[in-house]
Amino acid sequence: MVVDDHPMWRDAVERDLAAAGFDVVGVAADGRQALARFPACRPQVLVLDLQIPEPNGVAVTAEVLRHDPSARVLILSASGEQGDVLEAVKAGATGYLVKSASREELIDAVRRVAAGDTVFTAGLAGLVLGEFRRLADPGAGPEDPGHPELTERETEVLKMVAKGMSYKQIAERLVLSHRTVQNHVQNTLRKLQMHNRVELTRWAIERGLDGD
Repeated sequence: MVVDDHPMWRDAVERDLAAAGFDVVGVAADGRQALARFPACRPQVLVLDLQIPEPNGVAVTAEVLRHDPSARVLILSASGEQGDVLEAVKAGATGYLVKSASREELIDAVRRVAAGDTVFTAGLAGLVLGEFRRLADPGAGPEDPGHPELTERETEVLKMVAKGMSYKQIAERLVLSHRTVQNHVQNTLRKLQMHNRVELTRWAIERGLDGD
C-alpha cells in the first residue's frame, strides 16, 4: 500500500513497485484515508510518506501496527532529519528511505522490509552504532543490567546489522555461515531479553536518546 499526498509521486512509486512484481493493494493521499483503507487492504508492507495531512506518518505507523503487528512500515520521506527518523522507528517503522533514493534502492528496501529485515539511513545507523559501542565498553560490567556484556564478535555483527546489512552480506563479509550470523544475533537478543531485530534497534535508539 502506498501513502503519499503528492499524486504524481504516489503514482510513480505505485508504477515502479508494480513493474517490479509487487501487488499494490491500495493507495491513500493522507493519514485518514490510509487508516480507513488499511483494514480492507491488509498490505504486508506500507510505503508511507512522513509529512502527510493528519494524522501524520508517525501516527499512522503506530496505529497500523496496533491494528496489525505483522505489517511492515517503510517510510519514504523527503526528510532525512535524524529526529524524524527516530520518531518513525520508535513508532515501529522497520525502514526509512529518503526520496532522493533511486528506483532500485526503493525496490530493494521494500523486498528487505517484507522479508523482515531493517533498512536504515546513514544518520540512524550512526546513532545505533554509538549505542553498540557503549555496550561493548569494557567498563560496562555484567552486573549492570543496563549494559549486557557482548562479545567482540557479537558487537561486530551488530554494527553491520545497524548499517542495514542483511545476514547474507554479513556472513560474506566476515567469512561466516549464515547460521553463525543468525546465532550471534539471537545470542545478543537473548542477553537483552528481546525477540527480534526491530526491538533491538528501538532499544538502542531509546538508550541513545535517553542516555548521557
